[in-house]
Amino acid sequence: MTTTESMNVTDEQLEAGNRWKKEFAAGVSGEGTTLNRSGIEVKPLYTPADCSNDSYLDALGFPGEYPYTRGIYPTMYRGRSWSQRQLIGLGVPEDYNLRVKEILALGASALSLIPCNSVFRGYDADEVPIELLGTCGTVINHVEDMERALAGVPIGELSTAMNDPTPFTLLAFELAVARKNGVPWSKITGTSNQSDCISHFVANHMFFRLDLQGARRIVVDHIEFANKHLPGWNPLSIVGQHMQQAGATPAEAMAFTLCSAIQYAEDCIARGMDPDRFLPRFTFFFDISVSFFEEVAKFRAGRRVWAKLCRERFGAKDPRSWRFKFHGQTSGVDLTRQQPLNNISRVSVQAMAGIFGGLQSLHTDGYDEVFSTPTTEAARIAVATQNILREEAHLTDVIDPLGGSYYVESLTDQMQEKIESIIDLIDAAGGMYSAVGKGLVQQMIGQSALKFQKRIDTGEQTIVGVNAYKVDEDPENYPSLEYPDRLRMQAQVERLAQFKSNRSASSVKNSLDSLARTANTKDGNVFEQVVAAAEAGATHGEICGTLRRELGFGHPLTIV
Repeated sequence: MTTTESMNVTDEQLEAGNRWKKEFAAGVSGEGTTLNRSGIEVKPLYTPADCSNDSYLDALGFPGEYPYTRGIYPTMYRGRSWSQRQLIGLGVPEDYNLRVKEILALGASALSLIPCNSVFRGYDADEVPIELLGTCGTVINHVEDMERALAGVPIGELSTAMNDPTPFTLLAFELAVARKNGVPWSKITGTSNQSDCISHFVANHMFFRLDLQGARRIVVDHIEFANKHLPGWNPLSIVGQHMQQAGATPAEAMAFTLCSAIQYAEDCIARGMDPDRFLPRFTFFFDISVSFFEEVAKFRAGRRVWAKLCRERFGAKDPRSWRFKFHGQTSGVDLTRQQPLNNISRVSVQAMAGIFGGLQSLHTDGYDEVFSTPTTEAARIAVATQNILREEAHLTDVIDPLGGSYYVESLTDQMQEKIESIIDLIDAAGGMYSAVGKGLVQQMIGQSALKFQKRIDTGEQTIVGVNAYKVDEDPENYPSLEYPDRLRMQAQVERLAQFKSNRSASSVKNSLDSLARTANTKDGNVFEQVVAAAEAGATHGEICGTLRRELGFGHPLTIV
C-alpha cells in the first residue's frame, strides 16, 4: 500500500535493486529463507515494488474511517489512551478488593476479575478440595462475595471485565450488587470477557461448563439481554488469545477469531436482531506474541477484514458497527521460567506491538506469572511498563506510526490474504460451529504448535535462556505469591454455608426451577433467569449445576 494512487517502479529503481541483490548475496553466506510464525516469508529488504497498487483511501484511509487499517477512532491515543486493565484474582473476596485498590492507585484505569479455577469449572467452594481454592483466582460464589470484592470500588464509574464463561454468573452478581447499592444498570460498563464459548470448546477446556449447543443458546440470550438492559456493557468478547496460546499462528488466531465472530453475528441475525444494534458492542481479545511486526500486521489486517465483513456480509450501515475494538494481553506463552527477569523485556516488546497495532485496552503480564499469580512488585512493574511506553517513550504521539513502511504494509497485505483464505476454508466447512465439531480447527492449531516446537527444539527459533544464552541459576531464588492460607479458605467455605442457611430456600428453589424451565423452551431468556436467580440468593454452583443438568455437560472434542 502507498500514499499515492499507485507505485510505479522505474527502470532506474529496478537496476539499483538488482545491484543491491548481488551485493547482498555476496555478503551473506548460507542465508536460507526466513519465515515468521504465520509461515510468511520475510525478505531482507522491502521497497515500493513490494507494496499494493490499491489507492490510499481503499487500502489505508484515515484513522476512524473505513477500512480502519490505521485505527478505529480519528484521534486514537491523541484523544484517549488505551485502558490499562490488569487481570487480578487471588484468595478470598477481601484479598481481591485489597489488590484492586493497590492496582488502581498505581494507574490502572479499569479492572478485571479472575475467579478461582473452581468457579471457572462451574462449582462452589464447598464442592472441591480446599487445597485448590483461591490459588489462581478469587473465590466468588454468590452476591455477598461480589459485594465484598467490590467494596469501595465505584462500579458506576469504572469499566469492569468479568472473566466468567456461560452462564455469566459473575455479571449477574455484579448487577445484583449494583441494584442493592442504587447504581443504575445503565452506568455499568465493561465486558463479559469470557463469553466466547467456541474458543473455550477449542482451546480452553477448563472454561467449558456446558454442552456446546446449550452454551450457544445462552450466548445469544446474553447478547439480547444486554442490548435491552445494559447499554454500556459489551456482552460478547470473541477470544483469539486461547487459540494462539494453544499453538495457532498469529494469522490463524486472527482468522479463527473472525470466523467465531461471523458465527455469532449470524446467530444474532437469525434471532431477529439488527446488526447495527449488536455489532457495535462486539469486542475482541487477543494474545500479543513477541513477534513484533507480525503482531502489528495481524491487528491492522484484522481491522480491515472485520470492517469489510460487517459492511458487505452482514449489511451493517452504521460505521460504528464496522469498528474492530480489541483488548490485548501480552503473551504468557512467550515467558520463561529460565532467567525470568528477561520477561520484562519480552512484555515490553509485546506491549509495543499491541500499541502500534491500535488496541483499545491492554494487560501487561508480570514477569513472574510463570510461577504464580503476579506478586505485588511484578504487578507494579507491569503497570509501570505501560506508563513508561506512553509517557516516557511517547508512543502515543503519532497515530499508526508504522503506516507507510514498505515492510509493514506488505506484511499487512500478506496477513490479510492468509486470514481471508482461512475464513474461506471455515465457510466451506459449514461455519465455525461445524468446523470445530469436526475437529478441523483443532487439527490446524495442533499442527502449527508442533511446527513451532520443532523450530525451538532444533534451535531455528532462539529462546533466550532456554535453548541459547543459558546461565546456571535457581528459579527458586525468585519470589512467588504464597498460596492462600488454608484457614482463610476454610473460613470462606464456612461463610458459604452460613450464606446458604440465611437465605430463603423457597425463593432459591423457585428461581432455579424457573431457570430450568426457560432452558428447556425456546421462550424466555436464560440469562434473565440467571440474574433473577442470583438476586434470589442462588449460588454460582447451583446456577451452573442446574443448567448443566438441563443442557448437558461440556465435553470438548478429543482429537487423536
